[in-house]
Amino acid sequence: MTTSMFGAPVARREDPRLVTGNGRFLDDLGHDALAAAFVRSPHAHARIVDIDVTDALDVDGLVGIWTHEDLPGRVGEPLPLLIPHPTLTHGRTAYALAKDEVNHVGEPIVLVIARDRYVAEDVAQLIRVEYDFLTPVVGIEMARDATDLVHDDVPDNVSAHMFQEVGDVDAAMAAAPRTLELDLSIERSACMPMEGKGVYARWDDENGELRLYSSTQTSTGVRAAVAAKLDLPLAKVECIAPDVGGGFGVKINHPWPEEVLIPWAARLLDQPVKWVEDRREHFTSSAHERGQLQTVKVGFDDEGRILALDVKLWHDNGAYTPYGIIVPIITSTQLLGPYKPGAYRVEFWSLYTNTVLVTPYRGAGRPQGCFAMERTVDAIADELGLDRTEVRSRNFILPSEMPYDHGLLFQDGRPLRYDSGDFPASLDKLKALVGWDDFAAYRAEAEAAGRKVGLGIGCYVEGTGVGPYEGGHIQVETSGRVNVSTGLTSQGQGHETVFAQIVANELGVPIEDVHVTTGDTRRMPYAVGTFASRAAVMSGNAIALAARTVRAKALRIAADALEVSADDLEIVDGDIRVKGAPGTHMSLGTVSVMSNPLRYAFDEAAKAATQFAGSNDPSKPPVADDDEPGLEGKDFYSPTQATFANGMHAAIVETDPVTAEIRILRYCVVHDCGPMINPMIVEGQVHGGVAQGVGGALYERMVYDESGQLLNASFMDFLMPYASEVPVIETDHLETPSPLNPLGIKGAGEAGCIPVSAVIASAIEDAEGFPIRSMPISPVELWELRQRHAAGDWPSLRRPRHTSSSPTDTQEDR
Repeated sequence: MTTSMFGAPVARREDPRLVTGNGRFLDDLGHDALAAAFVRSPHAHARIVDIDVTDALDVDGLVGIWTHEDLPGRVGEPLPLLIPHPTLTHGRTAYALAKDEVNHVGEPIVLVIARDRYVAEDVAQLIRVEYDFLTPVVGIEMARDATDLVHDDVPDNVSAHMFQEVGDVDAAMAAAPRTLELDLSIERSACMPMEGKGVYARWDDENGELRLYSSTQTSTGVRAAVAAKLDLPLAKVECIAPDVGGGFGVKINHPWPEEVLIPWAARLLDQPVKWVEDRREHFTSSAHERGQLQTVKVGFDDEGRILALDVKLWHDNGAYTPYGIIVPIITSTQLLGPYKPGAYRVEFWSLYTNTVLVTPYRGAGRPQGCFAMERTVDAIADELGLDRTEVRSRNFILPSEMPYDHGLLFQDGRPLRYDSGDFPASLDKLKALVGWDDFAAYRAEAEAAGRKVGLGIGCYVEGTGVGPYEGGHIQVETSGRVNVSTGLTSQGQGHETVFAQIVANELGVPIEDVHVTTGDTRRMPYAVGTFASRAAVMSGNAIALAARTVRAKALRIAADALEVSADDLEIVDGDIRVKGAPGTHMSLGTVSVMSNPLRYAFDEAAKAATQFAGSNDPSKPPVADDDEPGLEGKDFYSPTQATFANGMHAAIVETDPVTAEIRILRYCVVHDCGPMINPMIVEGQVHGGVAQGVGGALYERMVYDESGQLLNASFMDFLMPYASEVPVIETDHLETPSPLNPLGIKGAGEAGCIPVSAVIASAIEDAEGFPIRSMPISPVELWELRQRHAAGDWPSLRRPRHTSSSPTDTQEDR
């Protein structure tokens, strides 16, 4: 483990509890609660003619059945559109229970509550729904054709149309010595967390209070949404995210229908109610992502410098747009990566289809954009017969050009301005790590043995730490225990460890004394949520600022008691000492007593406080006029813009000459997220992201038929990489600090998955000698491309395959 600016490496503190079965996930709660189940649409597009519950009413254990017409007031209104945008001219959201029409398989129609889930599911099976079938719109091509509509009031199935241009693209393209055009596609995939969505609600009728537990990435958002939908005062609603078994983006959308209906039912029945998503529900009623068609036209000179870039995107947003059009916006702006095209134009259309709605999935539009840009750079290298890294180098934004303004508007509406990074240094590290210049000799050895191998590369820049804000609260108890709370949630990232490290470092206390709480609105009611690689940047800096406030107060109180200047004091292992005279000291716990001078002594720290000057002086006010009792502090961090992390990946793959099976032999990553708080956790985030990226490149896809049925809605049919398919991941780091925040840090959570499809495509292309334009790619698809290539129906690469000379390391056989 690499040492960081925060001291010696620290193992993840949450892991012993989680891996020994002592975690408290959503389904570990509420064993005495009533259980909910849903009747969901088996059809992709239909009008609801009639709902017949007659056969279900006499089932023993049934508590109640509700359809949309039973939902009162705001509960029966459409769910909110969370992130409006001026170009989202036809945003549409679903009802908690379908009102008149269903628009995808899995849409909830009827809520059933019973004494347990078994009875609830049995009742749901007995409810009969009569439908008037409509033609489903499935796939981008059919949506774009617009012969049939998903929503009658949305012309051409277009929810949003966005256009941005920097420079005169037409003039620059016309003047470019060379041009190329590429048609590219990325298919749909989806988040697959260990535990799906889940909600557990308890109503306190006597006090009119609701406590809600949700497996969510934004407990404060769910709290606000539920309070509004149920017409409850916000102060009467609590929302707690217990241990969350993975999120990856799907749990940032809120409120899901179940997050409204379960607390509403708990209040109506005055009994606890719980619902936990089963795996098929997750496939058909949560969210998907990735599906885009992309066309790129690029103009460049004979040296490979990009003079003009013209990109068009068609995004499949599914049946509804509850989270707006964040995904295609991110694709359109972060597509540029570390490069500076002379002129850039991007245009996208976000289209409705009768499929599961789209919300961000780890990477959130960046994998699609990276695929478009990196495939384009490789195509330029092919056209000119140049080394792929050379073309990249010639288009890099240089460190001397930072901060670099692209002239576009980023996803938060602010200018797309890179704050930091050293792309040439990252590329040098990556080439050394993978053995780029030695690969030709390795290839020759492999080919002599009848093997096909290829080397691929991909670069990316990722906007992290987006606002608007996050907060942190720190309280020091008289025992010396330090309580830390922040409103964002945790779903596996290691927040308990990282935030404790920040506080221990800032406050000068042992990390064992620091205790972290996340995702509990009782402790921190103001927060935004965990997404977009923002936790460390946002809450980390807020917590650091709060810790500095507490430190300053502690030193001020101790200085007064010890009759010295605060500048002469230091805090070491929770003990405030006079510099150079460690015998003159007092514990942080003692200072906590002195900050809140009760009349009663309950512990040794309180007794110890009496020995210091002024502690019993009745002439001195116990709390200054401009102060508050208690050794605690709260602060918020709100950035002026996103911080931009970056990285570069390279892979060596082998493609079987007979079966076209694809095997990753080596995978190398160089990542720059600024100073690393915990290098081991950063590497874990990168490794986990690469594993998901491998899934997206080679295995994971949502397969719909023409009727809108998802054909692989189970782990029997939806392929994911096992440990045997994920290679050992070799990493190196750059730590270019960001000038934008007190800690100088940048996010790392999504980095691992962003370029993987581009990297694997680049490597397969290098092995096979013909272009790869669509991902994911299966052995069958690769075999078919080989047949087309052999028949002259698929082009060859113009450049020689990578000819530069064997990775000195022999890790390809791991």
